[in-house]
Amino acid sequence: MHNKLEMMRIFCVAAESRNFKEAATQLGISPQAVTRAIKELEEQRGEILFYRSTRQIKITADGERLAKQARFAVGSIDALFVKDTKEKRDEMRGTVRLTVSSVLGRKLVVPALAEFATRYPDIVVDCVLTDSHSDVIDERIDIGIRFGFLPDNRYVARELAKVNFYSVGTPELIDKVGMPKKIIDLDKYPLTALVDHKTGRYWPWTFTESRSFTPSKPRFITDDLEAEFQAILAGVGFGHMPGFLVLPWLRSGKLIQILHEETSPVWRLYLYRPQRGPTPLRIRVLFDYLAEVLGHIEN
Repeated sequence: MHNKLEMMRIFCVAAESRNFKEAATQLGISPQAVTRAIKELEEQRGEILFYRSTRQIKITADGERLAKQARFAVGSIDALFVKDTKEKRDEMRGTVRLTVSSVLGRKLVVPALAEFATRYPDIVVDCVLTDSHSDVIDERIDIGIRFGFLPDNRYVARELAKVNFYSVGTPELIDKVGMPKKIIDLDKYPLTALVDHKTGRYWPWTFTESRSFTPSKPRFITDDLEAEFQAILAGVGFGHMPGFLVLPWLRSGKLIQILHEETSPVWRLYLYRPQRGPTPLRIRVLFDYLAEVLGHIEN
């Protein structure tokens, strides 16, 4: 039988992990020990806390509710072992360094930080907007938000949302040049292109079955996603955009989706922080706040 506090601590780490193996790595125990602890907790509570598959776990609604309570409870008990209570209070003061892509930061994160600043006036958020992937460990960044995949298990990570991409253009542009029907026809039309800072090449338009298309002669080129989106809205060319940018414009009719029969693979949006010993409370508070705010991105 597991110690109940340790069982709850294992559950809290598992709730922020992609699978039990990742949780075990963070805790320094075996995956089997994590599985046994979660199974015992589920039996004691009489409810399923995780949906399991061979590759990943997904927390249930009951599990989410318990996780919110458990984080607070475990944190409160851990606080009892801190000798200097003033030092603990100081954890809610100071700076948290956050990195996020420019367009996502301007559109969703920065507005959300206004509410956070009201709740926690003693916490300063140093928000770095960049489309280059920042190494949170090497650059001493406390929290990161990124699309795609996390390369290793050095991070405490939480998947926030699945992001769909849409190929779009304005009605005026379609009236003028027509609507592309197939991927192979795209280069016959005016297109926009986004430069990948890491490679210097254009980001490809990705589609299911591992298919992709890269503009060979775009009409508009930029290294800023929001600038590319504005060019699309201005009718400069067709582009490939994430749903959180284009869906309101698709509903209003100011943009039209092209290539209806072609779908793009889903991208994942991650919130992550490095594993580097005890994490100050101000970082954990902002981490949980951003998880709640960004977990409802429209796509």
